[in-house]
Amino acid sequence: MHNRSLTQSIILFVPVILVGLGIMMIYSASSIIAAERYHDGMYFLKKQALFGLCGIGCMLIMMRVPYSFLKRCAYPLWLLSLGLLALVLIPGIGVRAGGAVRWLSLGFFSFQPAELAKLSVVILLAYCLAKKENERIKEFSIGILPHLLLVMPLCLLIIVQPDFGTCMMILSILFVMLFAAGIKKRFMLGLGAAGLVAGALLIAAKGYRMERLVTFLNPWKDPTGAGFQIVQSFLAFGSGGIFGAGIGRGTQKLLYLPEPHTDFILAVIGEEMGFIGVVFVIGLFVTIVGCGIKIAMNSYDLFGTYLALGIIVLIGLQTIINMGVVMGLLPTKGMPLPFISYGGTALLVDMSCMGILLSISGQCHFMGKA
Repeated sequence: MHNRSLTQSIILFVPVILVGLGIMMIYSASSIIAAERYHDGMYFLKKQALFGLCGIGCMLIMMRVPYSFLKRCAYPLWLLSLGLLALVLIPGIGVRAGGAVRWLSLGFFSFQPAELAKLSVVILLAYCLAKKENERIKEFSIGILPHLLLVMPLCLLIIVQPDFGTCMMILSILFVMLFAAGIKKRFMLGLGAAGLVAGALLIAAKGYRMERLVTFLNPWKDPTGAGFQIVQSFLAFGSGGIFGAGIGRGTQKLLYLPEPHTDFILAVIGEEMGFIGVVFVIGLFVTIVGCGIKIAMNSYDLFGTYLALGIIVLIGLQTIINMGVVMGLLPTKGMPLPFISYGGTALLVDMSCMGILLSISGQCHFMGKA
């Protein structure tokens, strides 16, 4: 099979496999909660199945749209994201949940503008970086300042919600894409240092963020309080063993593990599918990232290269953060596992990203093979 065909098949089918696995595990993890809250054990299953079908539809649509068309959408998408993020903060319009205002109610489901903002940043940065000359992009006034001025307004609106994780995610995407564009090392070091200082100040400014950091360092210090969620996650992985307890037979999801169908769904997979199941999921994500890198390296033009790179950083970084949190390798942060965690907006955006990768792949040159 030609390289292009194999890569396209992987990008097309692996996300669908992950979505299917996610729907199955969401039902397993949420049926008790759904029955208690909504008197319908299939409540989350039905919604996620619908989101999954819509997500596959988005992927199929985006793969048929020439990715060059996204150049025209770069600034309109940025403006739309900016407007929606501002709209969220207006009292009476934004939906508050869990102490944060991050959603707009669309009736059947709540839309999270920050998810669209992440994709809009990737498209806008790819467009802007591809236009600049290789030498001039190394200048601070050309290669860094304009991009900071475009990204920072989105980050400020997101951090006010508050959503520290998404803000850091967007800044990380900016950092990686600027690095790939060839920005001078001293500028990159300066940006990295500024980002670390800003992150430390934001963590210190909120008591709950400091508490999460302290809990990360020693979750067993307060296993029934601040460390409860991560301790329950450890117990889920531990009880799963090598082969797992079996689909639907996990016990930590029975009102012990908080958010079992959203941010901590990997812990449910670990308990019910065991070490083998977790490795299988990690392998699928690694395969997607590897194919995405190949697409970026073989893209027809710079815009496609930057666009594919940004998408892979977006998907890969979210995966690493989610898995790191659930396994106790990173401080607790609400970050969904792409394709698998419950949530409509994230799933639609993630599947659209896969469609864009397929569109780029359709015009790639894989060592002369078609």
